[in-house]
Amino acid sequence: MKDYLVKAYAFNGTVRVYAASTTNLVEEARLLHGTWPAASAAFGRVLTASLIMGAMYKEDQTLTVRIDGGGPVGEIATSVNAHGQVKGTIENPEVHFSKKDKLAVGIAVGNNGFLHVTKDLKIRDVFTSSAKLQTGEIGDDFTYYFAVSEQIPSSVGLGVLVNENNEVFASGGFILQLMPGASDETINQIEKNIKEMPPISELIKKNNKPEDIIGLITKGNHSFIDEMPLMYHCDCSRERFKNAIVSLGKKEIENFVEEQQPIEITCQFCKKQYKFSNDELKEISKKL
Repeated sequence: MKDYLVKAYAFNGTVRVYAASTTNLVEEARLLHGTWPAASAAFGRVLTASLIMGAMYKEDQTLTVRIDGGGPVGEIATSVNAHGQVKGTIENPEVHFSKKDKLAVGIAVGNNGFLHVTKDLKIRDVFTSSAKLQTGEIGDDFTYYFAVSEQIPSSVGLGVLVNENNEVFASGGFILQLMPGASDETINQIEKNIKEMPPISELIKKNNKPEDIIGLITKGNHSFIDEMPLMYHCDCSRERFKNAIVSLGKKEIENFVEEQQPIEITCQFCKKQYKFSNDELKEISKKL
């Protein structure tokens, strides 16, 4: 199944629902960062939630999400735009815990910390909102974040399934948000429908599409309004890292030149390596 997201309005426009399938991009992230099962699940959930949040914005607006619950995986950070492109980092990828045959994401992430969301809406200042982690299971933590930081009653479901070969076998999620005018009857119906649903990872494993997930949540009382492809995408470039070297200043660059030390830089998001030779450093220094 391809990675994509769908958006729908439900219950006469009083609820909006986003659902996404992210198996391929989470597997790509696993390969790039070398994550072990529990770390893969944690990383995949954050990537998926970030992509769905990104779809709530427009044009050149971007979000950065950071989670650090004090657990073994350390900080997980993602950067996402409004066009379905995400990249991320995980501090300690080689982490695995299981509990009753399930990946123990909460133990891997921990809950002694915060979820931070930094928004660059391209209007003056960038601003950050935060919420204390509740469980470290990621879905619960985003639900709480929306309630306390954005004052939007929400439900967030996320799931990542890893097979016996440590490959990401299924990944996806949904975010549902109540709009003004949602009735108690609608809320009770939604809670009942979600409670009766199988886990998201199981639905994706059985080839349920995002449209099917929304159908289970609303029992058909919805209309689709948008679809978006999703991908793991890093926008790093040699020119961008060259500019980073320039920012070191002439004296620092000349020190590298004198010591005949080339500079090697590895992108933290995609692990691509960029090497700047001594001659290139001399040229940069001359221009400064």
